[in-house]
Amino acid sequence: MMKIGEYAYYSKKQERQNRRSMQTSVESGAAKANLKVARREASPLLPLPLPSPSSSETTSSTYSRRKYFTPYLSEKAIEAAVARGNAFKAIFRVNAHNRLDAYCTIEGVPVDLLIKGFEAQNRAIEGDVVAVAFDPVANWTRFKGTNVNTLLNFVSANESCSSCGRSEGIDVPDANCSSEQGEVNRAVARMCSMINYNPSKRPTGRVLAILKNSPKRASVIGFLSLKQSYEGDEGLGRIVDGRFSKKSKNQLAEQEVEWIWLVHTDPRFPKMVVGVRTLPDSVKERVKAGDVTIERELVSAEIYDWNEDALHPHARVVNVFGRGGEIEPRIGAILFENSICAAEYSPESLACIPERPWKIPDEEFKTRRDLRNICSFTIDPSHAIDLDDALSVEILSDEILRIGVHIADVSYFVLPDTTLDAEAQARSTSVYMLQRKLPMLPPDFSQELCSLSPGEDKLAFSIIWDINLSGEIIDRWIGRSIITSCCKLSYEFVQALIDKSFDADELFLSSSIGTELYGSFSLKDVIESLKILYEISSRLRKTRFNDGALQLETVKIGFLFDEYGIPYDSIISERMESCSIVEEFMLLANRSVAEVISQAFPDSSLLRRHPEPILRKLTEFERFCSKHGFELDTSSSGQLQLSLLKIKEVIKNDPVLFDIINSYASKPMQQAVYFCTGDLKGRKNEWAHYALNVPLYTHFTSPIRRYPDIIVHRTLCAVLHAEKMYLKRSVDKLESSETEIMNTYFAGLRFNKHAAESAFGREALSASALKFKIPDGDALGELAAHCNERTLASRRAEEAGEKLYIWALSKQKETPLVTEARVLALGPRFMSVYIQNFGMELRIHYDEVECLAVEWLEMTGLLVLDLIRSKIIQRMYSLGNFRPLEDVVLLTYPSVSDLDEEGTEAISFGVDEEGTETISCGACSANVTPSLFSEKRKLEAVFFPLVLQNLSSVPVALHAVGGDDGPIGIEAKLYVSSYFS
Repeated sequence: MMKIGEYAYYSKKQERQNRRSMQTSVESGAAKANLKVARREASPLLPLPLPSPSSSETTSSTYSRRKYFTPYLSEKAIEAAVARGNAFKAIFRVNAHNRLDAYCTIEGVPVDLLIKGFEAQNRAIEGDVVAVAFDPVANWTRFKGTNVNTLLNFVSANESCSSCGRSEGIDVPDANCSSEQGEVNRAVARMCSMINYNPSKRPTGRVLAILKNSPKRASVIGFLSLKQSYEGDEGLGRIVDGRFSKKSKNQLAEQEVEWIWLVHTDPRFPKMVVGVRTLPDSVKERVKAGDVTIERELVSAEIYDWNEDALHPHARVVNVFGRGGEIEPRIGAILFENSICAAEYSPESLACIPERPWKIPDEEFKTRRDLRNICSFTIDPSHAIDLDDALSVEILSDEILRIGVHIADVSYFVLPDTTLDAEAQARSTSVYMLQRKLPMLPPDFSQELCSLSPGEDKLAFSIIWDINLSGEIIDRWIGRSIITSCCKLSYEFVQALIDKSFDADELFLSSSIGTELYGSFSLKDVIESLKILYEISSRLRKTRFNDGALQLETVKIGFLFDEYGIPYDSIISERMESCSIVEEFMLLANRSVAEVISQAFPDSSLLRRHPEPILRKLTEFERFCSKHGFELDTSSSGQLQLSLLKIKEVIKNDPVLFDIINSYASKPMQQAVYFCTGDLKGRKNEWAHYALNVPLYTHFTSPIRRYPDIIVHRTLCAVLHAEKMYLKRSVDKLESSETEIMNTYFAGLRFNKHAAESAFGREALSASALKFKIPDGDALGELAAHCNERTLASRRAEEAGEKLYIWALSKQKETPLVTEARVLALGPRFMSVYIQNFGMELRIHYDEVECLAVEWLEMTGLLVLDLIRSKIIQRMYSLGNFRPLEDVVLLTYPSVSDLDEEGTEAISFGVDEEGTETISCGACSANVTPSLFSEKRKLEAVFFPLVLQNLSSVPVALHAVGGDDGPIGIEAKLYVSSYFS
C-alpha cells in the first residue's frame, strides 16, 4: 500500500501546482480579459457588439477604474439579440456543490447551457431571469456523463431547419428553411445541430444581462463576520468607498471599521459586503464594540447593488433572528427566505367574514341541492381540523351505486375583489412545518364556517357519480349543495376496518372510532358505506394504473416531540391503504371538474399540468438500471410504472435498493404546475399530466388550503350559472310535453359543444364569467405563475423544516450515530451515499486528507481507501494543506471496537413486523416504526484497506454540523477500524 500513498501524495502535489498556475492565468489582468471579450465578439455564431472597458480604463495606473465584469447590454440591445436568435432568456440556476458552475435551460435545446466561472456568470445569482449567449463550439467543455447523441435523435426528425447550422457555428442561409419558422426557431434548430455534431462537448455560454432580479436577492440569510481582510483581498476598498486602499493590518486596526462580511447559509451565493453605517443601530453598536457574539446571530439581508467594478455584492441587514443554533430563529429564517407570511390576518380581511354565530340563509336552501339526508362523513388524519372533503354512498339498485364527493364551499365566503381574497391570494397556500401551521385563511373562519365538521349543516360543492359495480361511470351531477356529515373518521380507524375485512365487533368499533355519530345514521351504515367506497376505489385505482398512471413512493420521515416542542425521536412512515380511498375519489373529482371548465372556458381555465421527464436525466436513469442488470422501459409513464413493479419483485428482499431506484426515478421528473389554458392555446398536448397519464387535470378538492381551488370553484360557478341560463331559455321554448330533457348542457357527463358555441351559449358563458369575476387570460396566467412560485416556496420551507428537525435530533446526541449506508456514486474525490433512515443522500469527500491513500480504478469502478503508515509519507502530508483524517473517518481499533465502549450509538432502521404500531404522521397517516433512535443493534466497523463499488453497503457515522457558526446539516464519516494506530 506504500505505492498507493506515494502516488496519492505526488499526484495531489502536482494537482495543487496546476491549480495555482490556472489561478495565476485567470488573474492575469484586464488586457487578457478584453482579449477574451474580443474573441467572443468575433464568434460567427454570435455577432454581438459586447461592451468592454475602454483603453484608458484598462491602462490606468490606479485600480479604481478596473472592471471585473462585462457591463450589461441595454434592454434594447437584448431584445434585438433575442429576436435575431443571438441571445436567449432563461432562469439562472447554480450548482449547490460548486458555485462556479451554473446552468440555464433553453427551450427546445435538450442540454442545459453551462455558465462556468464568475466572469461568465457576470453577477447573476440563483433565480435571476437572464439573457445568455452561447460560446463558440471551440470554447465548449467536454460533456461528462451521458453521450448526448441518444438525446438528439429527434432533432433531425422534428426540426426542418437542422441543416441551417454548421458545426463551426457559421450561420449560412439555407433554401430549405421555412421563412415562417422565425429567427428564434432557426437559432434553436442550429444549436441542436451543433450539439448533435459535437456529442462529446457540452455547450457553454455567458450572461449578457439580468432581465429580472431573483426574489432571493431580497431574502438573504447568513452570518456576519467581523474578520477584516488585508492585502490579499483586492477590491474590497472599491466596494466600500469606490477606490482601492491597501493598508497594513495595524493601519486597519487603528481606523474605524467601515465594512464587514456577510456569509450566506446557502453555498450557491457569493460572500457579500455590508457597510457598517447601514446596519440597524443595535447591531452597529455591537460591531463597533467588537462584540464577536454577533457572528453567532442569524441575520436576514437584501442585496441592493453589484456593479461591474466590485468583486462582491453589496447587502443591507434587515433583521436579526437570534442564535443560529436554536430552532426558533432557524424557523424564522426559513420563513423569511421563502417569503412566507407568518403574520395574523389584517382587521380589514377579518371584517369580510360573516359575524358569528352564523347560519345558512334560507335563500341557499332554495337554490342548492339538499343532501343532508344521505350518509356522508369525512376521512382525515386524526389530528386534522380543516375538513375540506366528505364522501357519501347511496345504493340505487343491485348494479348502480351513487357516490358523492362534497367539498367545502369556500368561494361562497371568500368573494372576489375583497381584502380577504387579496390576502388569501398573496399567501396562495397553507404551509405545514411539523410543529407549525401557517394557514392560507384565518383559522377560526376556516374551522367554524368552512370546514365540514360533523353534526353541522355546511355549504358544499358536490360531484355525484352513478357508478356500476365494475367502476364505470354512468352519469354525473355537479352543483352546489348543503350537507351534514355524520362523523369524522381517521385513516387509522378505516385501516383497522380494512385489516379486519370490515367485519369487526361493536366493542372494537366503539373503542376505536374516537368520535361520536350525529343524525339518524348508525355505525353499521357508516361501515357499509366504507366497504362500498373501498371496493369501488380499488377498482378505480386498478383501472387508473392499467391506463398508464405512475406513482413513485418516497421515504417519509416523521418526528416525535416533547412537551417543549423539541424532537426526541424520528419515525419512518408507510402509506396506509385507507389513504387510497380518499385519493381515488379526489383524483376523479379533479379530473371531472377539469373537463367541465376547460370545455366551457377553453381560453381562461386554471388547470394543472405535469410535463414529461427531462430526457437527459431519464437516459441517465436508464443507464443506471442497465448497468445493474435491470430492464427499464421509459417510453411512457405506464411502461415506467410496470418496469418499476418488475424491479421491485426482483429485489423484494432488498427494500433499500428499491428505495434508491425510486429516488433515481424521481430525479428526471419535473414539477407539476398551474397554467392558464389560453397560454397554451393550440398546444393541448402540453396540458396533460404525465404521472396521472390524463389529458386534463386541475385542483378543486382543497379550497381551505389552496387558492387555485377557489379560482376553480368560481369558474365552476360560472359554468353552472351559464348552464342554468341556457336551460331556462331552452325549456321556455319547448312545449310542456317536451320539458323532460337532459338537465345539464355544460356540466354533465357529455358536454354539449353545440350549445356552448351557439350565440346564446357564448352570451351566457360570457355573462357568467363577468358575474363571478373569472380572471381573463393574461391575469390568470400571472395568477398561475404566482401560485406556482408560492407552492414551490411552501415545499422548500417544509423540506427545510424537516432538515432542521433532523439536525436538531442529531445535535442532541452526545455521540455519533452509526448506521448502514449504500454507495450511490464513486469517483476520485468523493462518494455519494444513501441513508435509508433519513431518506437522504450525503457526500463524503476523501480527497486531500492526511494519511489517507485514495486509488480510483475508473475502468472497474472500484475505489480503494487505505491508511498511509509510512512515517516519511505522513511527514510529507503534514507540509501540505490537507484536511485531518478525523474529518472523513471515525476510526476505531479492534481492542475497543465494541460500539458501547467506543461511545458510538448504533441504530438499525427498517420496519419490524412484530413491533410496528399505528401513528399519525404528516398529511396522511401511516404505519410507522417508532423510536428509531432508541432501537439499537451492534453494527461492526469495516477494516482498512476499504474496497468499494456502486451499491456497496458501508457503515457510516452521522453527526450534526453548523448552527451558531454556519449552515446546518448532517455529515457522514466512514466508520472504519484499523489494527494500526
